[in-house]
Amino acid sequence: MPVREIDAATITDTIARLAVEATHYLPEDVEGAIRAAKTTERSPLAVQIIDEILENAEIARTRMLPLCQDTGSAVVHVELGQDVHIAGGFLADAINEGIRRGYAEGFLRKSIADRPFSARTNTQDNTPGIIHTEIVPGDKVHLYFMPKGGGCENMSRYQNFLPGMGKKAIVDFVCETVDMSGGNPCPPLVIGVGVGGTAEKAMTMAKHTLFRQIGSRHPDEEVAALEDELLEAVNALGVGPQAVGGSTTALDVFVETHPTHITALPVAVNIQCHSARTKQATI
Repeated sequence: MPVREIDAATITDTIARLAVEATHYLPEDVEGAIRAAKTTERSPLAVQIIDEILENAEIARTRMLPLCQDTGSAVVHVELGQDVHIAGGFLADAINEGIRRGYAEGFLRKSIADRPFSARTNTQDNTPGIIHTEIVPGDKVHLYFMPKGGGCENMSRYQNFLPGMGKKAIVDFVCETVDMSGGNPCPPLVIGVGVGGTAEKAMTMAKHTLFRQIGSRHPDEEVAALEDELLEAVNALGVGPQAVGGSTTALDVFVETHPTHITALPVAVNIQCHSARTKQATI
């Protein structure tokens, strides 16, 4: 199959566009899930919070204002077709230039601090992004963009359980993580869970699941059943929207798995706030 050439400038332009769109437009599936939650929520105060979240989304969309003042770390997952050649520049440089341009053009808050354990100097352009690249079949590039807010990202957790602890350990760990998080990640949440692999694999899977559409289910029936069980268990915690109490603590829970070592049961949790901002594009 002939190699398809894609100009690095096209990558830059696409990332810049996705950065602005993601921070201003709440995805339809997320907003739809929030609207649906309003019809089932039992707490009057929680319903009021949901109304305010929906009003905020409308203001952001119509007045072109960011959905949240925290426009996050720029997380980019790249599915790079093996029959693609990026011409005119390095892929990571093209992505970071797109972040730089998008955050400037969108007047978005720059939140990235260099020298994280000492000077913590702001890089002034929200770069470098957090870039994950996967080589896949084909001649296309699929870009996933997520401006990941600090409040929810800070609630990430990882633990390696004994293999025999099984599914119960996963359910208990996810519920414990959400309960401990309280209002910090701005519920109602979208929760990503990675099970298996190694520590870094589990954490990457947990983050990547957050790009899935609300209401979708894993193709493996056993994993899909775990997603349903986790969603029910989390909403039974009673944390509720913005932790005011209620039955809507999470909009959805997504699980991804990977084979793991016989001695291990790695579990990672990555939480997304109600402003579950993601955008995708295929080049």
